[in-house]
Amino acid sequence: MSSSEKGNKDAQISVDNEELEKLEMKLLLEGLYGWYGYDFRNYAYHSIRRRVWHRIQSEKLTSITGLLEKILHDPACLRRLLADFSINVTEMFRDPAFFLNFREQVIPMLRTYPSIRIWIAGCSTGEELYSLAILLHEEGIYDKTKIYATDMNSEGLKIAKSGHYSINKMRKYTSNYFQSGGKEAFSDYYSVSGDQVQMNSDLRKNVVFAQHNLVTDQSFNEFHVIFCRNVLIYFNKSLQEKVHRLFYDSLVMLGVLGLGDKETIAFTSLADSYEGIITNQKLYKKVK
Repeated sequence: MSSSEKGNKDAQISVDNEELEKLEMKLLLEGLYGWYGYDFRNYAYHSIRRRVWHRIQSEKLTSITGLLEKILHDPACLRRLLADFSINVTEMFRDPAFFLNFREQVIPMLRTYPSIRIWIAGCSTGEELYSLAILLHEEGIYDKTKIYATDMNSEGLKIAKSGHYSINKMRKYTSNYFQSGGKEAFSDYYSVSGDQVQMNSDLRKNVVFAQHNLVTDQSFNEFHVIFCRNVLIYFNKSLQEKVHRLFYDSLVMLGVLGLGDKETIAFTSLADSYEGIITNQKLYKKVK
C-alpha cells in the first residue's frame, strides 16, 4: 500500500469514528430524554461532548454507549452526569459594568412600580442572586421585590439557598462589588465561620427558589426583569430561539432582559421587539 493510499484509509477511519461517535451521542441524549425527561438534544454539540467524555473518564468507562448503559441503571451516575451538564461558572457581581449600568439605567424605572418581579433563570449556585439582592437593598427597593431564582440543577439550588461560599473568593467579590457601584462595606452582607462565609438571611427573605428547565418548562409568571446570563451560549441556534421566545412571553411591556457579555438578542426573530438600554452592555427593553 502506498503512503497516499494509507493516508486516505486513515482519513476514512477517522471520519467513520467521528460519525460513530455522533451516533452514540445522539443515542445518549435521546436516552436521557426518553427515559428521564432531561432534554439536552439542542445543546451546543462540542460543549456537551466535552462534558460527556469527562464523565466517561471519571466513571472509568471507554465509550459513550457504556455511559448510556450505566446511567440507565445507576441513578447516582445520572446525577453526576447532570451535574457535569450544569454550567456553574459564576461569581458575585460578575462583569461589574453590567451591574453598574443596571443600577444607573434600570433602577430608576423599577422605582416607579408598586411591586417588582424578577426572574434569575439559570441561577446556578446563587452568586448572581445575592449580587442583585444587595444592589436592590442599597437602592431601597428590595422590600417590594420578589425574586424567582431557578435552575435545573437541584444541587446548585441547595448551595444558593444555603448562602455558603468560600472565604477565598471574597476579595475578588469585594472588588467586583465596588466596581459595580457598591455603596456600603461588602463585609456587612455576610458573616465568617472558618473558611466559609454565610450570606445574610435578609438577602433571601424575598426569594423563591425552584427547579425550572429552560429547555422543557414553560413560562410561570410575568416579570419586570429577567436575567439569564452566560447560559444561552451553551445552546444551539434553535434552542436559543425557543428560550428567547419564552423570555419574551414572560416579560411585561417595557420589561428588561439581561444577557451575558457574549450573548445577544440580535439575529433572533425577536430582535425588533427590543431596544438596547445602553451601548455595549447586554441590557434590553421590550418595546413591542
